[in-house]
Amino acid sequence: MSSLASTLQSPTVQRRIFWFALLVLVCGIVALIAVRLGNEGDVKPVDRQGVGVKDVSKVPATTKLDPGARRAAATFILTAVARKNLGKAYALAGPQIKQGQSLKEWMTGNIAVVPYPVGKLDVASMKIDFSYKNEAAIEIALVPKDGAGVKAQIFYMDLIRKKGKWLVNAWVPRSAPQVPVSPN
Repeated sequence: MSSLASTLQSPTVQRRIFWFALLVLVCGIVALIAVRLGNEGDVKPVDRQGVGVKDVSKVPATTKLDPGARRAAATFILTAVARKNLGKAYALAGPQIKQGQSLKEWMTGNIAVVPYPVGKLDVASMKIDFSYKNEAAIEIALVPKDGAGVKAQIFYMDLIRKKGKWLVNAWVPRSAPQVPVSPN
């Protein structure tokens, strides 16, 4: 008889094999029950910020772009984007653009608004992507001021109405803007 065969026939080894097999069987039964029953809790989808997803069947009615939104957009471009009168721009900036900055921090000009050498706004064209009572998204094609050394650029702007006042909540270039070269 070989040494392995004699070891396997030992009563101690056979008891250990029995208990090990019984343990594997119990684990298998527990796993099967867990898979069959599963977690039947009420699962609710969440968006990126962890807030419940909007019911898309309740999309607000489309409205004509409010004149106040147009004024806020134009003023924001002439102040924040052009980097002129940043105090006035701060009052028009929404929470997404402010990113928690105080007015003092904002006044340094280091803000989450892509700058652009704004020319005349009367030659800028605008496309309304959507317009609701308290929210709008537009695309604005800007032409640079003469001698700026950059090409015309399209920007996306999101506006929100908070307490009756229109604020710019996003300002994003459609493509990476060219940085003007400093004449040396």
